[in-house]
Amino acid sequence: MAYLNKSKLKNRWQMRLHEIIFEADTRAGKAFDITLIVAIITSVIIVMLESVSAIRGRWGDELYFIEWCFTIIFTIEYILRFISVGHPLKYARSFFGIVDLLSVLPSYLSLFFFSGHYLTVVRILRVLRIFRVLKLAEHLDEAHMLMSALKRSSRKITVFIFSVMTIVVIMGSVMYIVEGEKYGFTSIPRSIYWAIVTLTTVGYGDISPKTPLGQTIASAVMILGYAIIAIPTGIVTAEMTKQSSPKKISTQSCPECSLEGHDADAKHCKWCGALL
Repeated sequence: MAYLNKSKLKNRWQMRLHEIIFEADTRAGKAFDITLIVAIITSVIIVMLESVSAIRGRWGDELYFIEWCFTIIFTIEYILRFISVGHPLKYARSFFGIVDLLSVLPSYLSLFFFSGHYLTVVRILRVLRIFRVLKLAEHLDEAHMLMSALKRSSRKITVFIFSVMTIVVIMGSVMYIVEGEKYGFTSIPRSIYWAIVTLTTVGYGDISPKTPLGQTIASAVMILGYAIIAIPTGIVTAEMTKQSSPKKISTQSCPECSLEGHDADAKHCKWCGALL
């Protein structure tokens, strides 16, 4: 009996911890998330400031110390997230679980690789939680609809990408033959690089055709580029128009797997079936 009471007490403690860390519906949960977002933004700014040589030369040690303080805080928070969910591995494999891990990992890698801590700017991805904190559910609905359209159009986009790859390989090979090493097209891979830059209308200008035939081919590639850029947009837009109005998405997080994106009237988690 004492064991059962202790187990229930532990569960109650885990639920309270989950409510604070994962939920934004309560005052404590919202305060925690807002504090976390401020800390994330501050830590990213510190990393960016440290990359400036003048600032690093004068305040390098102080910034380094502050950055490690943030790393320790985020590490403790990451451990608490593991403790507060029923299935920690599901949280670890989720999008935010991976982002949370990547936000602390670079600092520890910097112990072995000096510049590794600059990768901590990935922490800015954690600010995506602001949609849940501010209860911008309508934005979550639109994001869910967009992701659904992208998934349904993935096969068409894959075919499109392979088609583009075929075009740039062919056009790059042709330009290598037409222009040759004399005008900077020193190899087929370098010519393919030119074809990609030209087809995407980026136009760095580091390589450019000099012969009339090469310039004619380049003009055709540029015009083709405008048509190709519109294709992915059309594919995704067509899929979005097929969808009906998206269901209202709740900001609630599952206490077992920590995943979100449930319907507003959902009673159970759509991912693991746990009671919400």
